[in-house]
Amino acid sequence: MSQVVSVKVGKKYAVYLPKRVVEALQIREGDRLVLMVEGDNLVLRKPRDFFEASFQTSKRLKLSPEEVEEASLEAQREFLGI
Repeated sequence: MSQVVSVKVGKKYAVYLPKRVVEALQIREGDRLVLMVEGDNLVLRKPRDFFEASFQTSKRLKLSPEEVEEASLEAQREFLGI
């Protein structure tokens, strides 16, 4: 979906989303959105699901289950200060 929509900044810098955008993205009251500033652009998007993001991210490390377990134990020891 690609739409260009003009919105007005209201009191306390509030920006209201047009109904057609809300319906197209299935946004509900209380949903969280991600706001990013890229140069002089303001980007507002729905956050990606953690698992969806993990499938779209390239995997850089290849660890065995034993290496993962050791890294987890090390991080826990560091966090707990033991």
